[in-house]
Amino acid sequence: MKVGLVGNLQYPGLAGVLARVVGSPHGHDLEFTVEESLRALWPVPVAALDPAQPPELILTLGGDGTLLRAAREFGILQVPIMGVNLGRVGFLTTATPADLEAVLAAILAREFRVEPRKTLETVITNSAGQSEILPVALNDVVFHKEGVARLVRLRVSLGGQEVGVYSADGLIVTTPTGSTAYSLSAGGPIVVPGVESFVITPVCAHTLGVRPLVISSAEQILIEPLPPGSAHLMVSVDGQRATPLDPEGRALVRRGPYDVPLAWLSEVRYFHRMRTILGWGDIGERESPT
Repeated sequence: MKVGLVGNLQYPGLAGVLARVVGSPHGHDLEFTVEESLRALWPVPVAALDPAQPPELILTLGGDGTLLRAAREFGILQVPIMGVNLGRVGFLTTATPADLEAVLAAILAREFRVEPRKTLETVITNSAGQSEILPVALNDVVFHKEGVARLVRLRVSLGGQEVGVYSADGLIVTTPTGSTAYSLSAGGPIVVPGVESFVITPVCAHTLGVRPLVISSAEQILIEPLPPGSAHLMVSVDGQRATPLDPEGRALVRRGPYDVPLAWLSEVRYFHRMRTILGWGDIGERESPT
């Protein structure tokens, strides 16, 4: 089986993890390609990960951010993406370095399940009518000020019907996958991945009359800046790519042209991750401090 590797060089233990992959008995039977930045750390000569010759699975070594980057760069290939968490939260990953041998064995035996995850596509248009399609987002698209946090005013419409004006520190449009990320921190709901919906969540809304809104994933969301607060606006995709939004422009957020297939070890389930990673559940279920 051909496996592409994507990793985050900021993790100091990455070189050791790569050495374990190469030295693993199961790793010997897998054909690896790695992204260009990792080739210098790979213990033996290895081919570069080439989208023109896609692997059968992409394995990410890092945190959620590494997996999101892989989804943005390689999601269009429709290759399952599996994550091993080298960071802290790792809600989108399926295992830790301690499980690396089990991960490689499962990949070799093709004993993993794949879940399609909805994405968001954003088209921004400037005052001259020129449009740009931003990279696809697996988690969220966020409208915010450049630099320091300041008030933004955004008119939101769905299907030609105005929802209202949001005065807030920012506005998040999230997929069900991203509902456990920035949107959750801003007071948004947790949405189970299979639900056909998106969520619009204001960040620190300047009125108590504005709350997160769950909408159909078939909706197209039109967002228009309003003065004051329309200058220095940015649109961020998955917290990794930021693009300026013209004060007199607009943005259209819609379902992405493809879903991203995420791969999981068979025993790893969504609500188990909620309980263990997010601390979901009754206080009596939590471990007592030592």
